[in-house]
Amino acid sequence: MTTRSLAVLSAGLSVPSSTRVLADRLAAATARALAERGVEVETHHVELRELAHDVTNSVLTGFPTGGLREAVNRVVGADGLIAVTPIFTASYSGLFKSFVDVLEPGALTGKPVLLGATAGSARHSLAVDHAMRPLFAHLRTLTVPTAVFAASEDWDNSTDERSLLHRIDRAAAEFAGLLDRSAPASGTGELDDFVPFDQLIARG
Repeated sequence: MTTRSLAVLSAGLSVPSSTRVLADRLAAATARALAERGVEVETHHVELRELAHDVTNSVLTGFPTGGLREAVNRVVGADGLIAVTPIFTASYSGLFKSFVDVLEPGALTGKPVLLGATAGSARHSLAVDHAMRPLFAHLRTLTVPTAVFAASEDWDNSTDERSLLHRIDRAAAEFAGLLDRSAPASGTGELDDFVPFDQLIARG
């Protein structure tokens, strides 16, 4: 049976976090959709809240260490990525963007990505297409056509075609299609050959 690795990136700041809940539901729906295609899933969760200090240090030093290094390897080495952020002031969170800034240029090129976002009000829903999608287009990823935005009022058990559950299943089905057709990741995303900027300057 074919296996695909999936990194689930969540940038929620609170505990419990609706952002993490949405990320988990997207991952579970993707696993179900892939199982229907005869594909097994190996899932790795990356909770940015737990790595906030390491992310800040990496932005300052230019080199990810410890848990952040492992998280970067998980994200870069996965066959597909689910990326979910809370929306603050009509855009993704600073922590989410700082993690993206840690990644090497080209690290996510061609990777299938499912986008998700949460906010307290539906008036922030356009942030997914106005902020997140351009960011991942710049990173040259293959983003799923359907992104999933969840406002506070969306967390119910409604099953009509506009409900959160329906949108999650639709996005997961599209994502599973991309993952099933894509080749497994060619590398692990390891950073063993990474050279800090100060060392590059010294070599010059």
